[in-house]
Amino acid sequence: MKRSLCTIALTLILAGCFSDPLVDGTDPFAPTVFKEGLSPLPLNPPNKKYLVPFSVSQITVFTFAVDMESIKIGNDGVTRYIVVITNPSGGQNAYFEGIRCDTFQWRLYGTLETNQQWRPNPLGQWLTIKDNVPNRYQAALAQGAFCNLATQEKSFSKVLQSLDPNNFTGLIAIPQ
Repeated sequence: MKRSLCTIALTLILAGCFSDPLVDGTDPFAPTVFKEGLSPLPLNPPNKKYLVPFSVSQITVFTFAVDMESIKIGNDGVTRYIVVITNPSGGQNAYFEGIRCDTFQWRLYGTLETNQQWRPNPLGQWLTIKDNVPNRYQAALAQGAFCNLATQEKSFSKVLQSLDPNNFTGLIAIPQ
């Protein structure tokens, strides 16, 4: 009796080792489900010393800058950053956002209030990045620095190089 129970147990274990990956969900080529990591709000407002302006489009009336200290390249495939938008009269808004390169989407995590405190955006959801609007700053950041086509740029130094105001175009970089 003990021997037959051991034989049955061994057979079940071996059968599990040779199971069909399409049936048991271990297929390495199956699409993965996105699992977003934590996105805590920044502790401080953007640091003016680290604000780097970037080009968005020739027809926008706003100016845009990203806080270089705020850029975080997440293991979950999301690049998070603080962007500062200045209107023609000098008023500014700062947002803490994230970009996903694999789906070309962005998400608003929080807004800087006038009291210099971050307010979370509890209803924030992933939205498609629009590439054909004058204020296309998410597209400019994704195409010009944060993404390598549909893949997240993992090298922080490459992101910094890409954001160099002398070279940044806000478009997909074409290798020389």
